[in-house]
Amino acid sequence: MVDERVHPELRRVARLVPSLSIKPWSVGLVRRLGGLPIKGATPGVEVHDTLATMGSGGSVPVRVYLPAERSGPLATLLWIHGGGLIMGSHINDPLGAKFAGELGIAVVSAAYRLAPEHPYPAALDDLIAVAEWIRADPAALGLDPLRVAVGGGSAGGGLAAALTQRLHDAATPAAAQLLVYPMLDDRTAVRDDIGPKQHLLWNKTSDFTGWQAYLGTEPGSPLVPGGAVPARRTDLSGLAPAWIGVGTLDLFHDECLAYADRLREAGVDCQLEVVEGAIHGFDELARTTDIARRFLDAQSEFLRSVLLPG
Repeated sequence: MVDERVHPELRRVARLVPSLSIKPWSVGLVRRLGGLPIKGATPGVEVHDTLATMGSGGSVPVRVYLPAERSGPLATLLWIHGGGLIMGSHINDPLGAKFAGELGIAVVSAAYRLAPEHPYPAALDDLIAVAEWIRADPAALGLDPLRVAVGGGSAGGGLAAALTQRLHDAATPAAAQLLVYPMLDDRTAVRDDIGPKQHLLWNKTSDFTGWQAYLGTEPGSPLVPGGAVPARRTDLSGLAPAWIGVGTLDLFHDECLAYADRLREAGVDCQLEVVEGAIHGFDELARTTDIARRFLDAQSEFLRSVLLPG
């Protein structure tokens, strides 16, 4: 029986979506079963796989989406994939091609190191390296180093928020942050008022596993490393304009609304899109529905407003 609160357009897919309960022992299995690349050619968009070199001598695999017809330096979206910090693929051709083709921007999708093999700050260090790579030689890809937004979905949205904070502190701010049902607060994983399997696709049990793997300590602990959890930052002033989108039936609903309120209180321009009856990842699970299209179109409109003014 599907929860009657689920939006009518999502009920069919909700019947097929489990409430995943990922435990540390099952991370390897879940990686093999899920997080596969989503591939598909899109007319009018060029796709390039390359390596973003790091100052330490290492490199980060990236997939770059470029509009086939372009003139002048392009604005860029550095996109960060989801997967609970423990899985996922940076190859999502429909999403990357949508933003590149519709908006005429470059999309750089990054493959960061995953926990628990690589706990904090490995993933964030990789993403900093990609941001630096974009700005170090923008002419190579025809990019505008002053118009670089960061964005991501789920865990990628949380990493995008953390990356925005680090770029601000380094005086190399992002142009904007696009946070799609972001994983922002480890304390959600230890809330007493949420059941362990209460939410579809990504529940509190999985959230605990993901945060513990990434942080190297239990979620909610006072030993959480500074800078690892976006919602734990006390001063949000001066951060880049934000768009936050989340469904009412998403585990991350409350933390997303709280972060949006705090951004606004700090004087940061923040657009909040709350989708009634939507579960976690609904836009990927039911991408052909009107509710998913409207959600994705709202993201495009935000990016257009901040990256392509006028």
